[in-house]
Amino acid sequence: MVGVTVRIAKNGPYLIKERVELIDATTGARIEVDKFPVALCRCGKSQSKPFCDGAHSKIDFDGTCSPP
Repeated sequence: MVGVTVRIAKNGPYLIKERVELIDATTGARIEVDKFPVALCRCGKSQSKPFCDGAHSKIDFDGTCSPP
């Protein structure tokens, strides 16, 4: 059974269409998300982490991923 689908954009962010709860790993605080779909940074260069701000396109991020 699938709960939430996370789509991996080619050389871009993680895309989530369904409502999810985000929790900060450091503080345990809930991160408010009021609009969906949401794009989460995968390149590490976003100025609005954990959300994507398009930085991946400026740094030629190679997000090639292959299953183990």
